[in-house]
Parts: sequence; C-alpha cells; structure tokens
Amino acid sequence: MARFLGRSPSTVSREVGRNGGYDRYRAAAADAQAWVRAHRPKRCKLASSPWLRRAVARKLRLNWSPEQISGWLKRAHPGDGCYQVSHETIYRSLFVQARGVLKKELLSHLRSKRTIRRSQQASQKGGAHGQIKDMISIRERPASVEGRAVPGHWEGDLISGSKNSHIATLVERHTRYVMLVKVANKDTQTVVSALIKQAGKLPNELYKSLTWDRGKELAGHRRFSLATDIDVYFCDPRSPWQRGSNENTNGLLRQYFASGTDVSVYSQAHLNKVARQLNERPRKTLEFETPAERFNACVASTG
Repeated sequence: MARFLGRSPSTVSREVGRNGGYDRYRAAAADAQAWVRAHRPKRCKLASSPWLRRAVARKLRLNWSPEQISGWLKRAHPGDGCYQVSHETIYRSLFVQARGVLKKELLSHLRSKRTIRRSQQASQKGGAHGQIKDMISIRERPASVEGRAVPGHWEGDLISGSKNSHIATLVERHTRYVMLVKVANKDTQTVVSALIKQAGKLPNELYKSLTWDRGKELAGHRRFSLATDIDVYFCDPRSPWQRGSNENTNGLLRQYFASGTDVSVYSQAHLNKVARQLNERPRKTLEFETPAERFNACVASTG
C-alpha cells in the first residue's frame, strides 16, 4: 500500500492503527475523524499550565532565550512532560499574541531585534586592522589550546560604542565564562594595562593563553605576556570564526549595549553585573549547565 500511495510504510501503519486497525479501518470514517482532529481546539501548553507560564516569563525577564528555558526545564524536570515546553511553543506564544499567553512586553527580552538575518559579510570589521609586530599566528597555537577539553584558554576582543567608547570582552573557551573590562579608550597602552589588571584576578592555571583578532589595540601584546606569563595568539585576517565563542558573546552583549550607544557611561560594577547574568544562563553547548557552574568547578579543582 505504501509503495502504491508513494508514502512511508510507517505513515500507512499509523493511519490504519489510529482508525480501527486492519480489520475495522474504513476510509470514509477515517477521513471524517481526520477533519475532526484537525479542527479541534488546541489549547497552548502554556495556557493550560499557570506554573509553566510563570516560570517561562520569569526566565524571559532574565534575558534567557527560549531555547535556554526549554533546556533548563528538561534538566530540572527530567521525564516529566508537564513541566517542560519546547522553545518553538515559547516563540509562538510570544509572536502570536492571539494566544494571550505571554505578554507582548516580553518580546523586548529576546536577543535579536532584527526582522531579517544579516549576511556574514555585514558583520566583518573595517580597515582598522594591520600588521602587528612579533605577533604569533593562531596557526601556531598548540593542539591543547585548539581543543576545548582543557580550561584556561581565552578569546578576546573589543566591542565599540559611540564617542570612541569601548569594552573589552573575554570568553573562556572550555566553560564559555565571560569577563567584561572597562577601558577608557582604544590605544594599546590603555587596553593592555586593563587586561593585565584583569588577569591578576584569576589563578594562573585558569589563564594560560589569549586569542585576539588583529586589532591594533593589542599591538603591545609583548608587554601583556611579560607581565602575566600568558601567551597571545592572533587570528587570520577577516576570520572571526577563529574566535567563535567570543564573537557569539559579543552578539549576546548587544542586547545590553546596543550599537551606537556610548558604552563609557557604564561602570565596571555594571559590566560585572551583565557578565554575571550571562554566566548564569544555561548554555546548550554545555548541556544546559551554566558557564558559572563549569567555571566554579574548575576553580575548585585548582584550589
């Protein structure tokens, strides 16, 4: 039958099974039931569970993504479908307001505000990059750094705002732990000094290397390495994917520091607060553990 109809055998089997079985299946009755099932009122899972609705709304207000919320619920309530919901259901409940489940104001907590996707070329940086003296290419980075099994290897960059304002962003490759550093301006003396100060806050075992793009703000990388004993590697030109964790984090940070705003107005305390919120979000790549949980476990093992 499946070959004749051009369908999968499992499709035919389910159709027969849900409509009386091999001996009792009748096409007319099955067709009528199909229309009944298709038109029955389907109540959204979030609409029928006040607890689930409140839990989702609470995490959205913390700027968790629907996928993070869904993963966290599965981890917190394994095997209990009543306390789980898919990220697609959350998105539909937000965008299709006729459901009347999640308030429209929660849309402002979603990460992307764009209506279309940008091309990869649109995110590439301009011509502020050039040759840096004595730089070590990412191609010379040891294999132990290339993999993510060993903690202590970081990726870094600057995100920029208006009025020549900048924030240094650092992401640990193994745990995706984020640190944000306030910098007064983009000159290499200022940036390197700020990074040296930040490096002193971590155990040596958890800060062994730093991979940066070719921005001239790290032209003084030798001073950084001498002061911290941390190796610095530089990406190939126009290759942001070589610092994939950092690039992804910079995208997340635009939810807090929109392009074109003056980021110099934010104190280091505020930057720490934003970093803490990112570090307490569950991450799919960490099997929905949080970067803070992973990083704290690394700190405990070094102690």
